[in-house]
Amino acid sequence: MPKKFIQRFLPDHQTIKNQKSLKIFGNLLHDPNLWHLNRHSVTTAFALGLFNAFIPVPFQMWLSAAGAIIFRANLPLSVAIVWITNPFTIPPIFYACYLLGSFVLGQEQQNFQFELSWQFLTESMATIGPALLTGCGIAAVTFSLLGYIGISLIWRMSVANNWKKRQISREPK
Repeated sequence: MPKKFIQRFLPDHQTIKNQKSLKIFGNLLHDPNLWHLNRHSVTTAFALGLFNAFIPVPFQMWLSAAGAIIFRANLPLSVAIVWITNPFTIPPIFYACYLLGSFVLGQEQQNFQFELSWQFLTESMATIGPALLTGCGIAAVTFSLLGYIGISLIWRMSVANNWKKRQISREPK
């Protein structure tokens, strides 16, 4: 069952509650629904995590945690899924989002050299920003919907298989 598989990889909820970076949420972290694994909490956590992974901001984990609190999704799972975009995967993912946005907006692709500076960010938002944000928005919505539907189907298939196994084991021999 997906629940048992997911539980093996999730940290203890006390460990997460004690994280300094999540103290901004205060007592909201004490809601037990944020720590349960059921179909609703897991599918919603996947959707939130995938959506926020494609938002090009440095505080994706906080957005995902806030979304998990609002939508009563599994908080650790929602925050963990954001790490699909990590320092190694961000360049190819966001470049693909830029290409998608350029295609959708009908713009020519521009050559640019990435720099980690405030000047690069302010100048590039005027040139490549619209295409990047459009591509990120499309990817965020698409992958969050696919994640929600995919995990929901996997969960349902797992439950159906478990029911079949129980029925077979109860049949007289």
